[in-house]
Parts: sequence; structure tokens; C-alpha cells
Amino acid sequence: MLKLDWKYTTRENILMLHLLGLWPKEDEVYKLNLYSTYAFVSTVVIMGGHNLFQILNLCFVYKDLKALATTIFTTSEEVLVSVKIYFFTKNIGGVKKLLNSLYKDSFQPKNEKQVDLANSSLNVWKIVYGYFLFITIISSIIWSTLPFLTKSVEKKQLPLSAWYPYNNTISPLYELTFLHQVLGIWYIILSNVNIDTFFYALLTCIVIQCDILCDNCKNLESVNFNFNQSLIFCIKHQKEILSFAQTTNELFETVILGHFVTSTVVIATTLFMITLVDPLSTEGLIIVFYAVAIITEIFVYCWFGNQVDFKVSLLTT
Repeated sequence: MLKLDWKYTTRENILMLHLLGLWPKEDEVYKLNLYSTYAFVSTVVIMGGHNLFQILNLCFVYKDLKALATTIFTTSEEVLVSVKIYFFTKNIGGVKKLLNSLYKDSFQPKNEKQVDLANSSLNVWKIVYGYFLFITIISSIIWSTLPFLTKSVEKKQLPLSAWYPYNNTISPLYELTFLHQVLGIWYIILSNVNIDTFFYALLTCIVIQCDILCDNCKNLESVNFNFNQSLIFCIKHQKEILSFAQTTNELFETVILGHFVTSTVVIATTLFMITLVDPLSTEGLIIVFYAVAIITEIFVYCWFGNQVDFKVSLLTT
């Protein structure tokens, strides 16, 4: 039987999650050790502090419509990422168990044709992952260098508007606060894209299993050289696919719901902000770029979900 290493095919995604403190090594979960300390500092001190000071800023800019829209524009998406990280790390044991279930014999391809079917779908996922990683790096660079692009760094302005309980315009507090915001921006954006693409990978695995099952059903007599055994094998495989899909849904349904709700708010806020600035200015282009990224993210969610729905429908025809 041919063996497909599912973890190896998503190794870049898993490595990035590990570097972000979101994926304990091998099959471990979070426990009292150095890695958990690193994860705590990354999520609570860097990301949590970054989000907290922006949320507090809402209390001081609510009378300024443009400033309020700008703060909501960035804060709502960042809070969503915090929710994503919370549920992802909370369910990390179930997520790893789900990924390990793909190593069952029934989930492995049986011939070269099925390997090609699997590689075809995985290649699509790799392209999507590479695209989002590229966009993520570009977005992080833009947000991190925004004060330099708008020449506001001379006025001691930060990449994002936030309230701090100290004077952040004097050295070295300004430089330290600037660094904290940059780290927060990079951490939030990288965490967001890697959690999303990991979910895309699970959906891709469901699509692959449906393709393998369809191919097995078309060749019932040649799978195990016995029709009855082959039919029983296919029925068990179908039940395992449905169980895998249901578990995936249970682990990520809250995150996906929050993603669509928050993205709707962000898109609405973005369209409003476009009316307040020159669309061809640096600020306007950044807003448009961000809106396109959010819309693309929703589209990819829907595209992978539609692929799963279409492949499952083939099993009933």
C-alpha cells in the first residue's frame, strides 16, 4: 500500500504554527515547560497587549468619526485573530488527533492514480498557502513601515493608533512602543493566515478522501479482489470521512462564524473609510489593499467549502 505523509505535505504550515507558539512539538499539548512560556509571552504579552491598547483607544476617539472608523477597522480583525488563537490552542489536542487519523489504512491511496489525485489537490493548497504567505509578508511590511511611508515617524507617530498609559512620544519609550506594535502586527497577521490555511488543508484532505472513495467505488472488484470485502471497505471509509468532516466542523465552526461576522464589519468599515481619503493616496491604497485581502480570504473559505460540498455530493449520486 502506498503511504502519503500528510504532515510532511503541510510541513511549512505546521512549522510556522510551531514558531508562533501555536503548535507544541510532535503530538504534545500545552504543559508547564519553556515552549508554553514562549507561547504565553507571544499571545498574551505581545498580541494581547497590542490589542488591549487599541481597544482602550476607542474610549478616547469615539467623538472623531474618522479616528473611530480607523480604530474599528484594525481592532475588529485583530480581536478575531485572538479568538481564533484561543480556540485553536484550546483544541490543539483534538486538532492533532484529527490530523493523525489521516494515517489510517483506509485514508491512504491504493494506487498511483489515487496518489496523483491527492497530489493534485495538495498542490492547489500549496499554491494558496504560498499566495497568502506572500500577501501576509507584504501586508506586515506595509503596516510596519506606515509611519515612514506617510512621513509621520518624524512626528513620533506609531503604525497604529492606540492609547498608552505613558508618554510614548519620548525616547526610548517611543522606540520600544513602536517595536511592540510591529511585533504585534507581524504575530497577528502570521497567526491569522497560518490558522486559516491549516483549516484549508483539512478541507483539502476531505476532498482527497472523497476522490479516493469515488475511485474505490468505481473499481470495487479490483480494490481487494473481492466485491463484498471491497464494498464493506468503502462503506467504512465513507463513515470515517463523514466523522472526520464532522470533527473538523466542530473544532472550527466558532472560528469560521466569527471570521465571517468580523470580516463583514471590516469590509463595511473599509468602504466607509475610502470615502474619507483619496483612494490614490498612500493611505487610500493601503485601505484598498487590505479590503481586497479580506475579500480574498472570505472567497477562499467559500471556495474550499464548496469543493467539499461538491465532492460529498458525488458520493450520493
